[in-house]
Amino acid sequence: MPPGAGPTVLEPAAWQPLADAHAARADAFTVGHRERRSRHERHAIEDFLYEYYPTRPAQLRRWHPGAGVRLAPGPDGPPPHAGWRWYRTHDDGTVGLDVEAFLADRGEGVRFVADLVARTGARPAATGCFGLHEWAMVYRQGEHRHPLPLRLGQDGTDAVVEAHRIRCTHIDAFRFFTPAAAPRNTLQPTRATQPALEQPGCLHANMDLYKWALKLGPLAPGDLLLDAFDLARRIRVLDMRASPYDCTTYGLAPVEIDTPDGKAEYVAAQRAFAAESQALRTRLLRASGAVSASRGR
Repeated sequence: MPPGAGPTVLEPAAWQPLADAHAARADAFTVGHRERRSRHERHAIEDFLYEYYPTRPAQLRRWHPGAGVRLAPGPDGPPPHAGWRWYRTHDDGTVGLDVEAFLADRGEGVRFVADLVARTGARPAATGCFGLHEWAMVYRQGEHRHPLPLRLGQDGTDAVVEAHRIRCTHIDAFRFFTPAAAPRNTLQPTRATQPALEQPGCLHANMDLYKWALKLGPLAPGDLLLDAFDLARRIRVLDMRASPYDCTTYGLAPVEIDTPDGKAEYVAAQRAFAAESQALRTRLLRASGAVSASRGR
């Protein structure tokens, strides 16, 4: 919301369809996970989105209008947001996010997200990693995180790692490298160096935009959260297709980064995701703009 501008007020005829459409879109994204969970089944690719980024389908389907938007009550009473944390009911009966209250509780985290997202987006995309982080996570390791066979077997996988220069910039990928693989990385990322190293060509940095949207909580409008989730789920598929695992049981053909054609295929997809992620970073920074606005109060 521009400085000095009043809030946008949405009547029920406007906000209720938005909330319903959001819930329907979230349900479409999570239907497979919910059905598998009811059968106690695991999924080596999609479970990552609910475990590494700990969230629940019910959380995804909750619609937030974002800062600077108030929802008018309807014939049946106030919107459900009236009972949600950090929302405030105003004298005219409209309900909106109390940005000051939210930032009082979560401001430090929001500032971290805004700084990291801005720094990452300001850097050029590096596209020479070829997804070798996943290979480094199984290098010379008898036990693996996923119950899938290695496409080239253990010896073949190890040979690919040894034949390449590994250039992983992402701490939350690097920290899963095997002890034998970690020294092979050209960088040694740490949590402290994360803001200085993350760059928009990294698949994991781009998947993390979903995590940062979650961290922004109600500052992130519902469409931003689901767009970030959708990007993460599509990147996750590429991440596993290019990994050493054989994912054909899931109907996924490999991206053979151990070959020239596979490298070219990976880089092309990586560049497309880098461009898409930059647009999401702009929207995340816009949503987190309430931080700088609050500092002047």
